[in-house]
Amino acid sequence: MQKIQQGLKENAFQFWILVLVNAFVGGMVGLERSILPEIAAEELGVASKTAILSFIIAFGVSKALTNYFTGRFANRFGRKNLLIIGWLFALPIPLLLILANSWEVIIFANVLLGINQGLAWSSTVVMKIDLVGEKERGFAMGLNEFSGYFAVGILTFLTAWIADEYGLRPYPFYLGFALAILGLLFSIFVVKDTHHHVQLETKSTQQQVQTKNIFWHTTFQHPNLSATTQAGLINNLNDGMIWGLLPILLFQQQFDKETIGIIAAVYPAVWGIGQLFTGSMADRYSNKKILFWGMLLQGIAILALNYVIDFAAYIALCAVLGLGTALVYPTFLVVIANNTTPLQRPETIGVFRLWRDMGYAIGALLSGIIADLFGVSYAILVIGGVTVFSALVVQGRMRE
Repeated sequence: MQKIQQGLKENAFQFWILVLVNAFVGGMVGLERSILPEIAAEELGVASKTAILSFIIAFGVSKALTNYFTGRFANRFGRKNLLIIGWLFALPIPLLLILANSWEVIIFANVLLGINQGLAWSSTVVMKIDLVGEKERGFAMGLNEFSGYFAVGILTFLTAWIADEYGLRPYPFYLGFALAILGLLFSIFVVKDTHHHVQLETKSTQQQVQTKNIFWHTTFQHPNLSATTQAGLINNLNDGMIWGLLPILLFQQQFDKETIGIIAAVYPAVWGIGQLFTGSMADRYSNKKILFWGMLLQGIAILALNYVIDFAAYIALCAVLGLGTALVYPTFLVVIANNTTPLQRPETIGVFRLWRDMGYAIGALLSGIIADLFGVSYAILVIGGVTVFSALVVQGRMRE
């Protein structure tokens, strides 16, 4: 029997397989990121921005709730089993997006997408943390989030390019069939569960006190966990706004589909690539400072979107926004992992990801209502201001 050890080098093959699988997971989101608002307006006759952004609300709520239950049941049912179930929910999504003749079908497809992301992405996060142990968590999370969000960026560009060349449907969504099938096959036949690694780490941390109410502890009580959780919510709140309103803003500026795809892809691409470096920073430098500066950069970049009109400026601001998000994303998970015990870590991560991904729904709803009532620029102003305030909360609440 192979000796169970923690460490990236000791578990390199399984770790890199999970990195690949998470790229497939991220690609499922990139599949629709640049073109669904146009499908809503041009093909399905949806005029209200709140209604257009309702697909993000459905995605955010279903992903958030699934994150929580994935964390709660990871020890009971096994990480691998939950990963496989997540891919089963992904299989019908491309077909639904191709055949949808009403906005309600698009909403349903995004409920399935949220469940897929909650089960599959959460499982890969927890499994990588299980494998690498304490010393390399930041680097591991950086690689995990790089693979997912770089794939978001690549698919965002590819689907926009295909839509510009061949139309909004069906061709851009054919990529989704390949992603879902490959993700499912790798998860069934190549990925191995990590429960033995959890048992190994638990033996060395039995002296740690177990928390009775993990939800309350993570959300409100613990200064580091709660500060990180609110920042995670605000991070995805502004991402929900960018996801839904940036293509609309660029469309109003008379950019074509391919150009919109390029601009929209820069943000997740920088976000993804940046985490190759920022993950290691989370292992070495102050997590509090990284979170503060990352959230502040996001807020400044979002506020500045109201004051530019040319292609180069949008590219630059999306790059700054991506850098800010790259700083915080792996650091979120490092803080959560470092402030909980191995057995309770999946549920703590689940609670954090519940609130973080609920930010998608809150951000899409809030920015959609503001955009309908006062215009897109006001929505951008509010969301940017909230993001700056979140940075100040980190500075005031979190301990080194």
